[in-house]
Amino acid sequence: MSSSYVYASARTPFGRFGGALADTRTDDLAATALTGLLERLPGLDPGLVDDVLWGNANGAGEDNRNVGRMAVLLAGMPVSVTATTVNRLCGSSLDAAMMASRMIEVDDAEIAIAGGVESMTRAPWVLPKPSRRFPAGDVTAVSTTLGWRLVNERMPAEWTVSLGECNEQLQEKFSISRERQDEFGARSHRLAAEAWEKGFYDDLVVPVAGLGRDESIREGTSLEALAGLKPAFRPDGTITAGNCSPLNDGASAVLLGSERAAATIGRDPVARIAGRGWAALSPQQFGYAPVDAADDALQRAGITWEDVGAVELNEAFAVQSIACVDAWLELGLRDAEVVNAKGGAIAIGHPLGASGGRILGTLAARLVESGDRWGVAAICIGVGQGLAVVLENVVA
Repeated sequence: MSSSYVYASARTPFGRFGGALADTRTDDLAATALTGLLERLPGLDPGLVDDVLWGNANGAGEDNRNVGRMAVLLAGMPVSVTATTVNRLCGSSLDAAMMASRMIEVDDAEIAIAGGVESMTRAPWVLPKPSRRFPAGDVTAVSTTLGWRLVNERMPAEWTVSLGECNEQLQEKFSISRERQDEFGARSHRLAAEAWEKGFYDDLVVPVAGLGRDESIREGTSLEALAGLKPAFRPDGTITAGNCSPLNDGASAVLLGSERAAATIGRDPVARIAGRGWAALSPQQFGYAPVDAADDALQRAGITWEDVGAVELNEAFAVQSIACVDAWLELGLRDAEVVNAKGGAIAIGHPLGASGGRILGTLAARLVESGDRWGVAAICIGVGQGLAVVLENVVA
């Protein structure tokens, strides 16, 4: 089998819910990330991209009817370029990258683009379609922004609690204090602001709609300020708006290819896809699923946590992130500070379908910057799943 490589990545800034990107259609966000990626590759003929795999979690509004294909067309790529849309909720774009890497490794493709998009602002309300004409009763419009909707009544009640309640249960299981969660949240904002200040994200982010920087980052966020926020899911709970990811809009894209595709792409690769992992738990335990997924990816890469120099873990909630990092430290990760050293989703944001592409692109850039050989990108997924990818730095 061939190997697959990351060559380049690009993403939009992540906008706040109802913020600067609120008037930008979801398919236009997707096209912006795709166009921005191709602009970074002037030597690549877009018509030579074998397939585009695009992640999206909601798919109920302007992102419906295969938003990956819509992005290809809106970005001005040749109509001959094929595209598909992948839905594994929060893991959608990382799943897309994993699928693209498999295509390359079995020689079904030489060059593929993986990415994802979500506009949580523009996610519509939906109504169940009646089974009969003109029903007599009332119907309720349901928001598709976040979480389960139109839940099947056959699902056990413990599986269908809110994402916040799931993580309050995780907090109880692992005894993770409110203070630790707030410290983790403050760190996310501090490191993200520092990374922007030092120019780390300048080459990774494509401005859109006048926004050039992630909109949710709050410079100077203090532990004292976070401690004053009220619990969001239980009256006596530990999870607040300050220690979990916000609702966001944004898109991300990653170019993958074989080793021999370097001449066609016009540049050398930066990282090899060395291992992939996936795992599932009970739906309410979804926040902990990255632990097993990452372990599987490391085994497939033939390395251990002791070899890992950089980790990008999507911070859906501080509590689940802490639980995962604690587990990895017990398994041999040498230092918690290698996790999200450029900030994470609590600060940067979590537009569901785009987050996997963001952490993969960020991880590749971190490995190039630091010179570390091995890195892990991992993400938790609602309804009890997790994904992970191991990258090997190939930049001399």
